Amino acid sequence: MVDIDSPPTYSRLPEPLIGAMREIARTKRLLVALDFDGTLAPEVDEPEQARATPEAREAVLRLLEMPNTRVALVSGRAIGSLEQVADLPDQALLIGSHGIELRLDTPDVRLNLSSDELERRGELNRVLKDVVEDLDEVWIESKPAGFALHTRLATAEDSRIAHLVARRETSAEFDDLTVREGKNVLEFSVRSTTKGEAIEHLREYTGATAVFFAGDDVTDEDAFAALEPDDLGLKSGEGATLANYRVPGPKDVARALALLADLREGDVHEQ
Repeated sequence: MVDIDSPPTYSRLPEPLIGAMREIARTKRLLVALDFDGTLAPEVDEPEQARATPEAREAVLRLLEMPNTRVALVSGRAIGSLEQVADLPDQALLIGSHGIELRLDTPDVRLNLSSDELERRGELNRVLKDVVEDLDEVWIESKPAGFALHTRLATAEDSRIAHLVARRETSAEFDDLTVREGKNVLEFSVRSTTKGEAIEHLREYTGATAVFFAGDDVTDEDAFAALEPDDLGLKSGEGATLANYRVPGPKDVARALALLADLREGDVHEQ
């Protein structure tokens, strides 16, 4: 078993978290599910420039190679974007658009929108384009089942106006849109699903006996809410959370994943 009593690599992790990691590392079939932006990768102004920290990437690659261990990315990004920024081997499971897109153990991406949903998506695009037309540094990202309104680069006033007007105009046009507010982003979807549903699907698909999930955003709270007593939730950054434990940011998430890989590797060697 790996000796982790006082190594410098893990010195910043809370002792209770280290103890919880010891426990979950012993589970028979482990699912490691991870948000990307703000969790594995620091937040950046240009989403396509986001990359996991080298330490996080190394730990994820180690976990991917371990028996009885599956790794999934569960993101609000569309899968095409997630594939580009994460750049992981094919054995990584990918959940995009908060669970609307799934790429599991085949290269195919599962997504089925009805003709009615496609029509509503087109109308949604028209409404949001009108909202952002006169606002600087507010832009729309296309998602498979909707759109995301980004205000990270905008002034506080333009961001406030964009969120207010977008909510008002979309609620006037649509009765049943799913609206999610994240960090400097407002997402609209013509199909409702959550990261919590994604976790439940992945648990069943992988046959996991325990789940480790790490996330940083409001949308990750659905995943934390779906965790069971033997699971472990880790919040990256500030804000109210249902997660069991918290660390300051991606650098400490990387430390936690490295610890999990060390513990899991030691446990596997003993079996």
